Amino acid sequence: MLFNSYEFIFAFLPITFFIYFYLNHKRLIVASKGFLVFSSLFFYSWWNIAYLPLILISILFNYVIGNSLNKGIEENKKSFSKKSILIFGIVCNIGLLGYFKYADFFIENFNFAIGTNVNLLHLLLPLAISFFTFQQIAYLVDSYRQETKEYDFLNYALFVTFFPQLIAGPIVHHKEMMPQFANNRNMVKNYRNIALGLFIFSIGLFKKVVIADTFAVWANAGFDTATTLNLFEAWATSLSYTFQLYFDFSGYTDMAIGIALLFNIKLPINFNSPYKALNIQDFWRRWHITLSRFLKEYVYIPLGGNKKSSFRTYSNLLATFVIGGFWHGAGWTFLFWGFLHGIALIIHRLWSSFGFKMWTWLAWLITFNFVNIAWVFFRAKEWDDAVKVLGSMFSLDNVVLPNVLASKLSFLSNYNIGFGGLVENIQGNNFTPIWLIFGFILILFFENSMEKGKEFKINYKTLILTFICLTAGLLSLNKVSEFLYFNF
Repeated sequence: MLFNSYEFIFAFLPITFFIYFYLNHKRLIVASKGFLVFSSLFFYSWWNIAYLPLILISILFNYVIGNSLNKGIEENKKSFSKKSILIFGIVCNIGLLGYFKYADFFIENFNFAIGTNVNLLHLLLPLAISFFTFQQIAYLVDSYRQETKEYDFLNYALFVTFFPQLIAGPIVHHKEMMPQFANNRNMVKNYRNIALGLFIFSIGLFKKVVIADTFAVWANAGFDTATTLNLFEAWATSLSYTFQLYFDFSGYTDMAIGIALLFNIKLPINFNSPYKALNIQDFWRRWHITLSRFLKEYVYIPLGGNKKSSFRTYSNLLATFVIGGFWHGAGWTFLFWGFLHGIALIIHRLWSSFGFKMWTWLAWLITFNFVNIAWVFFRAKEWDDAVKVLGSMFSLDNVVLPNVLASKLSFLSNYNIGFGGLVENIQGNNFTPIWLIFGFILILFFENSMEKGKEFKINYKTLILTFICLTAGLLSLNKVSEFLYFNF
């Protein structure tokens, strides 16, 4: 079920909200939590009920393993050490994720390398498997470190399935969720949280269906067309995807945070104006913050972090981001995207170690353009698609000016400059350049939704803004589309 759908906004969400708080009002706390777990599983099953047993088995398995680790099994009294149990749990989780997400990738590359013809499995990727797998791996590791309490099964199931964050994050940590589920004050309706939640939800809905889905048309057309793009079309394609991805994913996160607030649950911030970043390290402190946190705490630091030699530090950085790239998708383009970011972080560390400084505007320009170029590999289905777009972005053989200038600047034809439609190959129109400028204005000069939330007051100004965003979003629901991170 999509947040940006009529059935969610006008049926599932209000019904779940009212029944949950009605049960709490009657002091049926266990029943209310059970109902919220049931509702979350119903929400998940709306996509494909065939995969409901998968998430249920995953929850039960990890709960049992986590409890075994949490009880402090003594190695000399058990046939399996704690470390063996942890490794078994992690391997099973990664194996489940690998089977559904990466099996065809490995088979395809095995066929290519060996010359065999093993049939691909063509498995349908279970919704949210990357997110709930990482979330539960973190729980197992923390249980091994004795950093968790012995939670009851209902709270654990709610921690994993809580529907606002289930599908595409944020990747939540048990330490920030379990205390909230156990807090009795959260069982009573909080009208300020309801107002703030609706405010943030409306901003997220607007970002997704009005802004992101507008850029999606040009991004999809640019990457999917077989036609060679002109210089402007190529840059419009890459920038459209850069804006689409941000407004789509941050829009989803805003909606998730807003919905959770209706239930008095505060989800962690996942975005903090990442395209304002002045270096690549700053970018990763602002972009998909909960994924960065997971990669740092459960991949980078266990590999050794920066406690070893400089070479080991750089190797750990590179390995961490290659893994991060592979987590996003089973393809060489995702791996290369992660590799690019790993190399960029290494270069940034080297640059910083020498104490070099840079003008602020130049630092932003380099950072933004690197991120924009790297997104081309992230979006491209195949290498050829990325090469086509990047080749057109940096070629002077495909410069095209608007037809209206042809009579006055016809002499430019001698310099291999053509005249025609600027954006016709990406289904663009006269508003495309205006939207691109609008995108830059939004990411650079406007406060983000979390900053708006911190200064939130219930007054006419916020009421009008909420009404405008919500109305514009609802009027655009006729072109419902999935969130991009549903594919990861």
